[in-house]
Amino acid sequence: MAEPILALEDVHTFIAQHHILQGVSLTVSPGRATVLLGRNGSGKSTTLRTIMGLVPPSRGRISLAGRDLSGMRPYDIARLGVGFVPEDQAVLYSLSVEENFRLAMVRESEESWRRLETVFELFPDLKRFWKSKAGVLSGGQKQMLAIARAFVTDHQLLLIDEPSKGLAPIIIDSLIESLNHIRDQTTIILVEQNFYMASRVGVDYFILNDGLVVHSGLMSDLEHDEEIKQKHLGIAGGEA
Repeated sequence: MAEPILALEDVHTFIAQHHILQGVSLTVSPGRATVLLGRNGSGKSTTLRTIMGLVPPSRGRISLAGRDLSGMRPYDIARLGVGFVPEDQAVLYSLSVEENFRLAMVRESEESWRRLETVFELFPDLKRFWKSKAGVLSGGQKQMLAIARAFVTDHQLLLIDEPSKGLAPIIIDSLIESLNHIRDQTTIILVEQNFYMASRVGVDYFILNDGLVVHSGLMSDLEHDEEIKQKHLGIAGGEA
C-alpha cells in the first residue's frame, strides 16, 4: 500500500475555550477521495481548518508526505501544495471570474492555463461568465468557481468543505461528475453532509463524533451498512 499523503496523529484543537478536536487520528491515501462524515458539530470542518493551519492544533502531529506541518502558517502549507475550498466559498464577488482565477494561480504557467482549459470543460458556465463579476453568478456557479480556483493550481491535496450546501439536486449531480474528474488528478478530502454526494465521490471515509474518529472504512461498504449509518449519521434505511 502506498504511503499516506496526509497523516493526523492524536490531534487536539481548541477554538476559544472549546475543545473541538479531542484526539483525531487518520490517514489519507494518495490519488483517492476521502470523506469526513458526522453530525453537525462533530469536528469535520475544524479538521480541515486545522490541517490548513487556520486553527493550529494544541497537541498532536500533522504530516504531509512525511513532512511535519507543526507551526506552519496557512500560506506556507498552501505553498506545499494544499488547496482549500471553505464552506463559505470565499469567492471575491467584486472581481471578475477571470480576476478570481488569476489571483488563485500561484504563477501563470503553461500548466496552469492547461488546467484552466480542463476547468472550462468541467464548468462551461465559468467560460461564459469569464469577464463578468463573480457576484452575478448563481449559488451553484459560485461553488463551481470556488472549486475551480483551487484546481487551477497543481495541488497535491485539495480540501473541500460542504460543496453541496444549498445546491439544487441537478447542480449536485454536475458537481459529482466534476469532482470525480478532479479526483483522478488530485487527492481530495471532502467534508459532506449529503450522503448521496459523499458516496459517489468518496472512496474512503472517516466518521467523526465529538471530535474523535469513531468509524472508518470504504464508502462502498458504508453504503450497505444501515446500522452504522443510523448510529453515527442518523440516516434511516432508504434515505441514502
